[in-house]
Amino acid sequence: MMKNSKRASLGIITGSGPEAGLDMWNKVLKANKNLMGEAFKGDLDAPMVNIISEPLLGLSMELEKNDDKVWKTLSQVANEVAQQVDYYAIACNTLNYYQPQLEALALNSKLVSFCDVIKQKLEQEGIKKVALLGADSVTDLGAWSPYRQLKEVAEVEVPDPELGLHQLIYDVKTYGGDMPFIVNSFTKLVDSLDADLVLLACTELPLIPIKTHKQLIDVTDLVAQELAKLSQAQ
Repeated sequence: MMKNSKRASLGIITGSGPEAGLDMWNKVLKANKNLMGEAFKGDLDAPMVNIISEPLLGLSMELEKNDDKVWKTLSQVANEVAQQVDYYAIACNTLNYYQPQLEALALNSKLVSFCDVIKQKLEQEGIKKVALLGADSVTDLGAWSPYRQLKEVAEVEVPDPELGLHQLIYDVKTYGGDMPFIVNSFTKLVDSLDADLVLLACTELPLIPIKTHKQLIDVTDLVAQELAKLSQAQ
């Protein structure tokens, strides 16, 4: 497949979970339409998007145990998608841990990372305190977290592991985000946070339709907006 010479082409790597790739694609299309405004006329104004969904990337939920297998799979998929697009993103917060390794591959496609997009938003808007919700390896802000650098620009509140957010993410993957017990559990968790601004740093969490006075930021949506902007570059 040839790259589109008129607009930058986009890639989405998914599989952890596959619904996350659909969610990101949908948000890219909406962002593209919003950016174009009245200039948008239909199908021909949509970006070219190449999506690869690899089920083995689902091992990322236990990344520390599956590092070798996940990286081998991700690097192969990234090499494949990079041959066909100008920019790509990984529809999984956890897998963005591999940003340094992916950039070291010097592929012919630029990774749009979740952490870079969030850092840019915090710095531009002068946000000094946020809550970070995601899988355990994300929220512990340790060596396996793609968001460990956020501490350089803001105070980052994370949930107590005992609140069961990691298992709740598994439940969304299994049952969907609109199950009452999932909605109720997640609502209580969000409302217990001190920070008013909450980063939904897991692609399953925006699928839970909760009502809260907190400001929820869907990281996937921010990345989709950035991809849409890049797709319009000549």
